[in-house]
Amino acid sequence: MPIEDYEGYPDTDEVVNDPNAPIDPVWELQQKKTFTAWCNAHLRKVNEQIVSIENDFRNGLKLMRLLEVISGEHLPRPDRGKMRFHQIANVNKALDFIESKGVKLVSIGAEEIVDGNVKMTLGMIWTIILRFAIQDIQIEDFSAKEGLLLWCQRQTAPYKNVRVENFHTSFKDGLPFCAIIHRNRPELIKYSELSSQNALHNLNYAFDVAEKYLDIPRMLDPEDMVNSPKCDERSVMAYVSMYYHKFAGSSNANIAANRISNVVRAHRENKRLISEYETLASDLLSWIVRKLRYFSLREPKETAAEIEQLQSDSRIYRRQEKPERLHDKAKLETTYNTIQTRLRLSNRVPYVPAAEMYISSIANKWDELEKADKLYEVRMSYFWPLHLWNPMDYLPPSSVNLPIQTVPVFPLSTLYYLKMLMT
Repeated sequence: MPIEDYEGYPDTDEVVNDPNAPIDPVWELQQKKTFTAWCNAHLRKVNEQIVSIENDFRNGLKLMRLLEVISGEHLPRPDRGKMRFHQIANVNKALDFIESKGVKLVSIGAEEIVDGNVKMTLGMIWTIILRFAIQDIQIEDFSAKEGLLLWCQRQTAPYKNVRVENFHTSFKDGLPFCAIIHRNRPELIKYSELSSQNALHNLNYAFDVAEKYLDIPRMLDPEDMVNSPKCDERSVMAYVSMYYHKFAGSSNANIAANRISNVVRAHRENKRLISEYETLASDLLSWIVRKLRYFSLREPKETAAEIEQLQSDSRIYRRQEKPERLHDKAKLETTYNTIQTRLRLSNRVPYVPAAEMYISSIANKWDELEKADKLYEVRMSYFWPLHLWNPMDYLPPSSVNLPIQTVPVFPLSTLYYLKMLMT
């Protein structure tokens, strides 16, 4: 949202300030105190300060310095003369810089600032605060004022006696300030001892703690807040923005740290899954190779006991081994898909296993196993029951009456080959 869309500004792309329009004297006083403290909070970084906001910016030098500090950029070299036109030139350089940041200033001219116009000076500083302290606040789809308000609401959500709805009445009892501090630095505030009925104490308590431990200067007057029906919204927003930049920065750092931690955990989990996949693939492939070697057996067994053992091994394979390995094969495919999905969602390159460990390679190997298994079954049918098979049944009728002594005794291996030839 552009900074011009706030209360007190028209819904246009220009900031309009009428120098002749009246200003609430209470709000003017609050703004002077708050804006002066806000400016000094930044100027002290370069060993500068202002005492009178309407007078100390008149020559434009501290105004240019303030903009350099809060923007981190250099402005054009200021004019060092003390004449009025030197002062106007410096203020114009500052105003040009503000406009270069996307803010169109209408009715705020260098002459009004040089002349010490209080309303124009406060309007200019408010524009600076909006642009450099509030406009870039972004909470989900909300920005600037709405984003700052949403941040306050989320910070104070766990506190049942705090309800932040706006910046002109919600902060009057001081509890929102105490809650925000307690939420981020619980050791600094004894929140359970506070009451909304003691607003002056709450405000002083929060402001003292913020100044002493958080390096947030006093920018609001507790008495003014308590005694005013409505606090000056701009002053409260300026002060609250200091809390946001103090705590949201550390919160963002925590978020960044958490993201890094999540990336590390995800990397470890990916490595674990890849290791699991490769171990399972290697084990399954080794088993398939062993079974292929086993199914390639072509030598017949010589005894009925040996044949029965083959039958027992076959039953174990089909009822136990094969179902377990089918489960392993399915798990392998699931793990592979999980790995690739995790890598894709985290914008990482796909996992490329060794050629023999590709899902397609293992599937081909499994098909080879199935074919070998079927061929093995065919050969087994010739093994059993050979001891019940009589090759004499295949001799010519003229041989049926041969004496028993003349019937040859065949070993099982010979019967195996005879059966294969005769059936």
